[in-house]
Amino acid sequence: MFITSPVFRDRTSVPTPHTCMGENISPALEFGDPPPQTRSLVLIVEDRDATPDPWIHWLVFDIPAITTSVPVGHIPDGGMEGIANGGTHGYEGPCPKYFSGTHHYHFQLFALDTVLDLPASADKSKVVASMQNHVIDSVMLVGLCEGTKAEA
Repeated sequence: MFITSPVFRDRTSVPTPHTCMGENISPALEFGDPPPQTRSLVLIVEDRDATPDPWIHWLVFDIPAITTSVPVGHIPDGGMEGIANGGTHGYEGPCPKYFSGTHHYHFQLFALDTVLDLPASADKSKVVASMQNHVIDSVMLVGLCEGTKAEA
């Protein structure tokens, strides 16, 4: 299984249009080779360098297993967006104006042997709890973003 983006490679910078310093639109993504028993996919984008806890920038579940690409600025066809940390649905791009140093944005794709069938009000904790014992594969693409906040 794999996840890639045509606009950035693993462990390279997320382009400005996909951050809050630009248009703040989700990047194009490409998926492939899920295990044959995959019934749905889950996409979690989080900043693990955020404090005090990782910040969820995008949460999409119940993505059909046949999904192979996501166009710029769209959710995966058939997927359900959950609640991101900003209390909103939708993509929240890296926002380097609020921190200094390099942050790592983990675009995590999980293959599940079930469909979660959760409401749009589900947050990461509910999604992850429902994924328990159903993850059959996972992959990750890491995008970087350099903070612009001046040190105090």
